[in-house]
Amino acid sequence: MIEESSKSGKSLVEKRQLFMEMRAQNFDVIRLSTYRTACKLRFVQKRCNLHLVDVWNMIEAFRDNGLNTLEHQAEISVSRLETILSSIYYQLNKRLPTTHQINVEQSIGLLLNFMVATYDSEGRGKLTVFAMKSMLATMCGGKIVDKLRYIFSQISDSSGTMLFPKFDHFLREVLKLPTAVFEGPSFGYTEHSVRTCFPQQKKIQLNTFLDVLTADPPPQCLVWLPLMHRLAHVENVFHPVECSYCHSESMMGFRYRCQQCHGYQLCQSCFWRGHANGPHSNQHQMKEHSSWKSPAKKLSHAISRSLGCVPIGEPPQPSFPEASERPPDLAPTTLLRPVSNMNVLMASAAHTPADSSVLESPSRLDEEHRLIARYAARLAAEASNSAQCPPTDLGFSFDANKQQRQLIAELENKNREILQEIQRLRLEHEQASQPTPEKAQQNPTLLAELRLLRHRKDELERRMSALQESRRELMVQLEGLMRLLKTQSGSPHSSPSHSASCSMPMPIRSTSAGSTPTHTPQDCLAGVGGDVLDAFSQGVPRNLRNDLLVAADSITNTMSSLVKELHSVDDRLGEEEENLRNGRDKAVTE
Repeated sequence: MIEESSKSGKSLVEKRQLFMEMRAQNFDVIRLSTYRTACKLRFVQKRCNLHLVDVWNMIEAFRDNGLNTLEHQAEISVSRLETILSSIYYQLNKRLPTTHQINVEQSIGLLLNFMVATYDSEGRGKLTVFAMKSMLATMCGGKIVDKLRYIFSQISDSSGTMLFPKFDHFLREVLKLPTAVFEGPSFGYTEHSVRTCFPQQKKIQLNTFLDVLTADPPPQCLVWLPLMHRLAHVENVFHPVECSYCHSESMMGFRYRCQQCHGYQLCQSCFWRGHANGPHSNQHQMKEHSSWKSPAKKLSHAISRSLGCVPIGEPPQPSFPEASERPPDLAPTTLLRPVSNMNVLMASAAHTPADSSVLESPSRLDEEHRLIARYAARLAAEASNSAQCPPTDLGFSFDANKQQRQLIAELENKNREILQEIQRLRLEHEQASQPTPEKAQQNPTLLAELRLLRHRKDELERRMSALQESRRELMVQLEGLMRLLKTQSGSPHSSPSHSASCSMPMPIRSTSAGSTPTHTPQDCLAGVGGDVLDAFSQGVPRNLRNDLLVAADSITNTMSSLVKELHSVDDRLGEEEENLRNGRDKAVTE
């Protein structure tokens, strides 16, 4: 008794697990019911790993489990449904790499409980074959066109015409999905659902069926179905744009641009929750963007369209043969995929496995023969048209295309240069708009003192330069005097006129050509003062080395004092500039 109660309690927890996880995602804060329903069903699809199963693999699983031989109203037990789901997920794990394996038991339990809760609300333990096919074909992965083609094969007759009672049955089953995620008031089944899809009771074939259900906007009762597929495509799309409400620097998923407020864009989270600020209102029309194109790419695309390189209008999906026999359960060859040439058609027929009952049907063989003949006639017509085209026209067309590509390349280069120039002008404008010291509030006393310090610094630098020049000249004179002294001490009675005049340079004052040699030392000392002049003014020379050292020390001390004063002025000037900069920053902040 205790074991039975524990098992029932565990089963109840497993049934509620998926719905509890869905409630934890807080999808109910989304303002629009269409996005709310699509997000909930997308969550169920991913949580049950149905997005990894392609629609063609799902159809193959139906055929492998013998569902193509059963009537739509036939019922299957929950245990057999579990067996079918097990085969689907185990085959999926065989296709997936070892690093991306899924938890098969958990996926089976979640999906089984969801399907039972959706289609067996009375607790009978049985589901109809058509309900199971409709649910799995709708919630699995793959293209929406392929799903709708399979659904059409289940609700059409042998002539390829849709049967309205079967389409009504399909709406009853598929609209139980929004009801299961608590969106029944918005997308529940009503007696007028068929009329909203096909207002006029006329002959509906495959292409018309696809055009209606993939139109923009689609029928109101099924508007969540294409949105769920768009959600799957934009989950990892990146938009390098700032949200105008939450100011996030980038967006993931959808991007919404207001058609009235210039430059106003919202991320999908803000738009779904109805956030708005500034002049923008929730009543404004918003355009949904599922991709990001740079301005340069937009310009090149617009130029290509204007030159006729890109077709302006393209059909939303390819056209399929209208008069085709309805297959019993859409084996991979029963819905012919659109082909462009004969080789592709024959290759697809040769490599695709087919049901033996379908291939043995005489009407099926006749239909394939008619299709082959039709494509052969089309290829022959295209070949004859190409043969009639003269080579000169081909060369002219090639030259025209080449000129158009060159023009596009030149325009793209010009666009890049314009964008660079705009960026440069923007930077210059930002630098010019920054506050300068003249614009900020300044202290006149600090400015005057700063000017005085700079003037004092200039004077000291000039004085330092003059002292350095004087020191250099004095060293030259002292060197000449040393040579003269050595000459006089070597030959005291000789005439030193020639040697003195040649060996003693005078950068400050040079001796005249008619000067006598006896006055050469005094003339050489002209302009030299201080201890050097005292050293040579006596009749008997003193210790010349000591006197020269005294003179050099005097000059060095003078220069040292000047350097110290210059450094102090530099320090004061730096302090004043720092104070002035702080005052400017404070004024800008205020």
